[in-house]
Amino acid sequence: MAPPRRPGKRKPTRKKHAPKTSEYFTQPGKRGAVVVLRKPLGNRAEAKICGVMPSQVHAKMLINQLERAESVVKDLFLEATDDGIEALEAVLAACCKEVMAKGPRVAEPAEIE
Repeated sequence: MAPPRRPGKRKPTRKKHAPKTSEYFTQPGKRGAVVVLRKPLGNRAEAKICGVMPSQVHAKMLINQLERAESVVKDLFLEATDDGIEALEAVLAACCKEVMAKGPRVAEPAEIE
């Protein structure tokens, strides 16, 4: 049997957690492109450019892909060694390639001579 509650005591209220904000953000690029960047982390002073996508839809897909990759490898953007930098570049290239393959088709701009 539970002990009786005192009239002056309250149950502690649960704090509401703020929704998790993404570590990635976008900026407009040249000719309608969208640049995907990651917020500075560790000893990095500037945001890391993760890719340049042709549309906002592709940029959002890339952000989702990178968040999934980062959930597997927690220290992906903490590049302390040459191997870490190479691994990061390989992951970024693979994510960009997959997004372009699975995303909506984009007409290639005609080259002006």
